[in-house]
Amino acid sequence: MSQPPSNPYPGSYPPPQQPGGYPPPQQSGYPVPQQPEGYPVPQQPEGYPAPQQPDGYPAPQQPQYGGYPTSGQPYGGPVTPAGPPPQKKSNVTRILLITLAVVLVLCLGGAAVLFFAAKGKVGEVVDATKTRVVAPATLAGRAKATDPTLQQGAQQLETELKKSLPDATSTVGAFYGEPAKKDLVMIAAASGLNANPGKTLDDTVSGMKSTDVEVGEMKTVDAGPLGGEAKCGDATAAQVPMGVCVWSDRGSIGMILIYFKTGVQAQAELATMRGQIEQKG
Repeated sequence: MSQPPSNPYPGSYPPPQQPGGYPPPQQSGYPVPQQPEGYPVPQQPEGYPAPQQPDGYPAPQQPQYGGYPTSGQPYGGPVTPAGPPPQKKSNVTRILLITLAVVLVLCLGGAAVLFFAAKGKVGEVVDATKTRVVAPATLAGRAKATDPTLQQGAQQLETELKKSLPDATSTVGAFYGEPAKKDLVMIAAASGLNANPGKTLDDTVSGMKSTDVEVGEMKTVDAGPLGGEAKCGDATAAQVPMGVCVWSDRGSIGMILIYFKTGVQAQAELATMRGQIEQKG
């Protein structure tokens, strides 16, 4: 009778060498415990990224929820959406320093110093000594500007005028209207004896053209019932259009600047505004 083969299932199990029907540990058909067959090493399971940053989720220090940062809150925590963007300052605020420091102090002040220095030569102009400039309660239907920045600017305007023109008999600087409605007016004027109104006017216009304010052609216009000479034209500062008018007579010099308007529009209001600013007798 033939003997059964020593290994009836070749290739499946090694021949038993110990009682009990179990193979010796060193030759088991199973992989060693350190790295089981078909499984990756425990340090980084297959198909999953490292524990520091789970697949499909951002790093824990800045999770996303609903498209907004959660400021360190756990997943599903309350959303802290970003607030509204800060409002940009108006164009008028951006060009306020330009109109104060450049147009007024360097232009109007520089020209006016010359005509006030000549006051000893014009003793015959008695009416000029009675001329005064004021800031009316309203200007051509516009109330004084209530914006704090413009109010502060008006105070600075008045201070600089008095500083530049110590011999002036009166000075005025003010803003009227509402920037939000694109209806804003700046006035600057001073009174005193003016020996040569025409030269003073030309000096003021020339001073404007030498500044950062872009001034177009200043045309001679009717100065109105108060007499003297006047010029109006278009100007631009910080890409904001402005209509500018300057007047000069024996007893005063003044400037009207209307934001968001043209020189023609400023000219149409020159006589009315000047009549409310300049007072004689």
